[in-house]
Amino acid sequence: MNPSTAVVHAAEGKKKRKFLRRWDAPIAGYLFIAPWLIGFLGLTAYPMLLSLYYSFTNYTLLEPIDWVGTRNYSRIFTDDPRFVTSVRVTFEYVLASVPLKLAAALLVAVILNKAVKGISFYRTAIYFPSLIGGSIAVSILWRNIFGVDGIFNQILSTFGIAGKGWITSPNTALGTLILLTVWQFGSAMVIFLAGLKQIPNDLYEASSVDGASKLVQFFKITLPMLSPIIYFNLIMGVINSFQMFTSAFVITNGGPMNATYVYALYLYERAFSRYQLGYASALAWIMLVMIVIVAAVIAATSKYWVFYETDTGGRKRK
Repeated sequence: MNPSTAVVHAAEGKKKRKFLRRWDAPIAGYLFIAPWLIGFLGLTAYPMLLSLYYSFTNYTLLEPIDWVGTRNYSRIFTDDPRFVTSVRVTFEYVLASVPLKLAAALLVAVILNKAVKGISFYRTAIYFPSLIGGSIAVSILWRNIFGVDGIFNQILSTFGIAGKGWITSPNTALGTLILLTVWQFGSAMVIFLAGLKQIPNDLYEASSVDGASKLVQFFKITLPMLSPIIYFNLIMGVINSFQMFTSAFVITNGGPMNATYVYALYLYERAFSRYQLGYASALAWIMLVMIVIVAAVIAATSKYWVFYETDTGGRKRK
């Protein structure tokens, strides 16, 4: 073999081996994430794209698919009063439940951030309602508690206070659902508790030397240091609240007088009661857009109130 040819072949072989080595790690990584990737493509990405296609059709399960373009969207925004009602009720629910849930979670997390005997038991007991949260059994229990003959009215009667049908009154029905959501604050509480553990105790000691009270420490140290955690819990709370369905369906079924007729319940009704899956798909994508817009607004304003620690121990805005 010609020496020059051998040199060329050796160089090409070296390049090929180098190329294969460069792809060894990525291929191994893709193999490891293949189960998740297959699940994501088959159970999330494909259904979402199919739903987007259905939103432009008159799909009813019982008839052939009929392409209607943007007719579903135009009907929703121009000729669907129940859509307007469901959006209004959903925003009322989100605006009330999310701040109250975060406040309750933060308050309890601060209380449980103590090194006392049996604190692990108390943390577990308080977190437990979140493990069963959103279930049908809890919704049925809540309906029985706040019914006309429920436990809550029985407790009120012992103090001489006349009870009422809390879930049958338009003025209080949504409030009972909000109270149920606030009661299930365990997940947010655990995240807040983890954040509190990361705050250096030196900050509190230094502020105590300067004469700062516990209340001043909470607003000047605890809240700023927890702002990234608050931001995360706020985003997650908004997303979950927009999708609230089970309690509204089981406890009130949207009533009374549409007082608890949340968006997800309306979407369910269109899809599985009227079999208008194309219309329901359009409603689902509108919900996604609403969630994205609200999350984007929160993200845009976060630069004014979310702080992160720097490597030097100072604080910087997001």
